[in-house]
Amino acid sequence: MTKTESLLVQQLNDEATAKQAFSQLVSLYQVKIYHTIRRMLIDHEDTNDAVQLTFIKAWQKRAQFNERASFFTWLYRIGTNEALQHLRKKRQQMSTVDYSEVLLSHCAAEGELSADEVQLKLEKALLQLPDKQRLVFQLKYFDELKYEEIATITSTSVGALKASYHHAVKKIENYINHHD
Repeated sequence: MTKTESLLVQQLNDEATAKQAFSQLVSLYQVKIYHTIRRMLIDHEDTNDAVQLTFIKAWQKRAQFNERASFFTWLYRIGTNEALQHLRKKRQQMSTVDYSEVLLSHCAAEGELSADEVQLKLEKALLQLPDKQRLVFQLKYFDELKYEEIATITSTSVGALKASYHHAVKKIENYINHHD
């Protein structure tokens, strides 16, 4: 935990300073959480909803925060769980449609996500991965988190994460090499 984060977490436990401290923590991590969830959900509106729910749940459960982990890691866990839960709900609602195809159509329509063909090809490859494998790849590759941090976020062993990341890389390479 950084000094700033540590101080804000202490203030979070004091009713007199809790709202201001939480507001500062939101400012500190909102962009990172947004980008992580956005890579999972693709759609801007869905991402905003999931980010909002992430911070609402963090506020509601702030007393349950265990200071052995960083607040950042705890918040990432809430956010990634929100993203995975959103994907599960969408897949259940669209049982006759392959939700990966829906995400892919969003990906192609979103100018900022597909600025060039290489980016679009990577996005397509990522959408072929199972949700949790895609999450592990994104946390490691894009967010550059350490396996130990990802293990805390996902409640998965480091060994399983390394294997999942390795399989994701192989699937992405295979997709990129075999699709024009």
